[in-house]
Amino acid sequence: MIAKISWPNHNITSAACRWIGFYKNRKKSRKMSAFIEETKSLLPRIAFIACGCFSPPTPMHLRMFEIARDHFEMQGTHRVVGGIISPTHDSYGKKGLASALDRCAMVKLATQSSNWIRLSDWEVHQNQWMRTQAVLQHHQNYINNHINSGGPGGDDEQDTHLAGWLPRGLHESRDPVRLKLLCGGDLLESFAVPGLWAEADIEDIVANHGLVVITRAGSNPGKFIFDSDILTKYQNNITLITNWVPNEVSSSLIRRLLGRGQSVKYLLDDLVLEYIKRQRLFNFKSKYITDAVRPNHLLFNHAYTDNNQNASSYSVSDQLEQDMDESDTPSPQLQHTATSRVFCCGEATLRGSKMQRSGPGQAVQVITMQEESQAKKQKISQVQL
Repeated sequence: MIAKISWPNHNITSAACRWIGFYKNRKKSRKMSAFIEETKSLLPRIAFIACGCFSPPTPMHLRMFEIARDHFEMQGTHRVVGGIISPTHDSYGKKGLASALDRCAMVKLATQSSNWIRLSDWEVHQNQWMRTQAVLQHHQNYINNHINSGGPGGDDEQDTHLAGWLPRGLHESRDPVRLKLLCGGDLLESFAVPGLWAEADIEDIVANHGLVVITRAGSNPGKFIFDSDILTKYQNNITLITNWVPNEVSSSLIRRLLGRGQSVKYLLDDLVLEYIKRQRLFNFKSKYITDAVRPNHLLFNHAYTDNNQNASSYSVSDQLEQDMDESDTPSPQLQHTATSRVFCCGEATLRGSKMQRSGPGQAVQVITMQEESQAKKQKISQVQL
């Protein structure tokens, strides 16, 4: 005789199934997250560098970095490891250009809330203004050399001798990092201005580094690429990204408002405004700017200005003010030869440069193109972010 077993009417089986399903789904979710992270770690690594005056740095200067990173993350083609802001040299010779120390201090204030955008003051410590191509190549070489000299597990944060702009965590792998020039659409258009850029520089930047161009909605940057043989040849190295949230606030507009005594609050970071007020920059006259909520955050800039107060200063001659910082040309007094009239130009031949390159972003042994003095390295290393 077979006994009939009856289960209590508490629906235990369905409840248990729900718990089992929950744990299975959670396990699958964890596996999927781990798979996604592993996939991301295998993506080619890139970093952005923006060159310009940053006098003063505006929120749009920083927004370009965020817009560009979002684009590559959504496309799933690259992993963005860092962003670099490189202010131009004092001898650039533009009307309204604050001193290099003030501009670097403002950039540090504007970026202190970011965990991936950093200041590079290498350019401002050179003997003269540098060509954009030379600035890109120096930073690319430094990154290559750093990756090649270390290994997985290296602790970047503990190394006080590193340049402050260097992206963190580069030793997680030996994969190369390709440095791309981040700019607005106006810089792309400036390539067509006769005599403004050296064609060799344009080709080197686009072919060996790449452009990430943030354009306005309704603009047609593709036409400028089509009209240029060089840009068309390397158009696969140009990434066009439309900014759907327009912000027309430029540095020149900020300077104009300050000079007229009008309010610029909410157009700049409060700490940058406080710095402008305290340093009396840009013919400051505004009675509307009040003390920032966090004035103590300005204190860390004292270390920067104190450590660099002996930096050489250059007289800046007046020049007609232009609306777009990214495509300004140097003062005519600084254009000694016809070949020097290029964007952020400098010496055509780099002194003491030695490099071995097999392609852009390759992690090969590279010597930086112009060695900094030990004193300057110590000054930079003392800057507290």
